[in-house]
Amino acid sequence: MSKQENIKKAIICKGLGKYTVSTHLNKTYIAKAGDVAIFKVISIGKHKAIQGDTGSNRYIFPGDYIMAAFGNRYATNQFEGYVPTEVMDQYQILGQGGCIGVLKSCHAKLEDVGATELKLVGFATNEDKQVINTQYLHEDETTFNPDKPREYKVILSVGSSMDSGKTTSAAYLCRGLKNAGNKVAFIKLTGTVFSKDKRFVRDCGADKAVDFSNLGFPSTYMYNLDQVLNIYEGLLNKVATINPDYVVVEIADGLLQRETNLLLHNKEFLSTVDDILLSCGDSLGVLSGISYLTKLNFRPFGISGLLNASPLLLAETRMSTQIPVLNLEDLMSKNIVKHLSNQNLKKISA
Repeated sequence: MSKQENIKKAIICKGLGKYTVSTHLNKTYIAKAGDVAIFKVISIGKHKAIQGDTGSNRYIFPGDYIMAAFGNRYATNQFEGYVPTEVMDQYQILGQGGCIGVLKSCHAKLEDVGATELKLVGFATNEDKQVINTQYLHEDETTFNPDKPREYKVILSVGSSMDSGKTTSAAYLCRGLKNAGNKVAFIKLTGTVFSKDKRFVRDCGADKAVDFSNLGFPSTYMYNLDQVLNIYEGLLNKVATINPDYVVVEIADGLLQRETNLLLHNKEFLSTVDDILLSCGDSLGVLSGISYLTKLNFRPFGISGLLNASPLLLAETRMSTQIPVLNLEDLMSKNIVKHLSNQNLKKISA
């Protein structure tokens, strides 16, 4: 193996300092989510690059060595993969930010391309010869407290499915709230590590943008509700340092995704939320999304998303609901505050 300085480090391992590459664990140790290891690139598939520890892409080639962390992934338009449950020799890149695991399924568009294949070289261990784990590596875990007084309003950005436009909607909403004279923070609560989204939201005007990887999580898929709520509390603590007026929180993937579904059925989580923005790719998705949310006793203040690209879908949607359909210009206008209900969902869901 090449020297440590020649190992390409993924962004999830950004905070990792001194380590030793231990190969003696390869045949006995079963990896856990967040465990860091060194891999040799065997063949290139979907991922031709990883997001490096500086945030820029680092292209990879067969024979290269990378440092990354094990994690699960749920992405309906890309990969489904898991942390191994047994000792293995070969793994796949599940996410560009350095999420590694065992591929279970992929979208049909990727079947011919496949995943980038890796061979385990060894685990990264500390001076106590323990495998280094990125989760809360330099952070303290905080316990979710739904009763904690919060001086800001929380707006939840959810989507009917992956790639429904919820990140773009959230980003432009942040810009609109900023244009209205507010201090705005953004949280991406769930998903798979890749800093593109929070960088985009910062560029749109958010004063601070963080996600689960700021607490060392390669992904949030397959964590239990309490763990996700603790991540939420930790990220709220991070953005609270700027004393925001609004915090826009995005939950990844669709309404039926495991963690999203758990959060939306949790009254304590909803008690922290003041408004919801729903993004959809089509008119039927809007109706289904509204129906889903109505059964949970709340409704979004606005509809947005990829459907804005189609005048016909917009017309269908506007004929089917009285909830305002907001395009990007609407979202980034200072008048967006007039659409907010500012009614805490705890009152609706009680």
